[in-house]
Amino acid sequence: MRIIAGEARGRRLFAPEGMDTRPTSDRVREALFSIIARDVPDACVLDLFAGSGALSLEALSRGAARATMVDKSPRAMAVIRRNVELMRVKDRVRTLTSDWKTAVARLESGYTLVMLDPPYAMTGVYAEACRALLGRSLLRPGALVVMEHAAALKIEDLPDGLVVEDERRYRDTGLTLCRYRPGEERCV
Repeated sequence: MRIIAGEARGRRLFAPEGMDTRPTSDRVREALFSIIARDVPDACVLDLFAGSGALSLEALSRGAARATMVDKSPRAMAVIRRNVELMRVKDRVRTLTSDWKTAVARLESGYTLVMLDPPYAMTGVYAEACRALLGRSLLRPGALVVMEHAAALKIEDLPDGLVVEDERRYRDTGLTLCRYRPGEERCV
């Protein structure tokens, strides 16, 4: 696993051992960041299921201003912190060893790019997490929410204000991208 582009291009990252974390493949990460390229510079990133931190670190390498990385696994968080040190971005990163619900309750508003990449078995968490983010007013208008999931899963029941802009499939991986547009009903 490596950083695809930006100031840290080519830098290899560490990944947590075991089956608890499923890092996003380089191919999917490269495709994703090509799609969201306009949203990354100066972004305030929230990564609720950070795993290795690769998504947030890729965003930082490509010009994001700061990132908050959340993971409940102390092992994963140790790897995240190691990767942050490796990339020399500690001053732009906040880490929280916590489940996503506790983290959302502690966070402050201002996020413009959100990464939701939970374990694929957590199929109901996407809509629940989006409702929690909107309920706590953590997103700026126009924020982009990126959801990585099993390709067969259709993301449903998103709250009003989140509009699906794009959906992509890469073998067994699906990406759903939603834009936060306050006052707009969701797209079905």
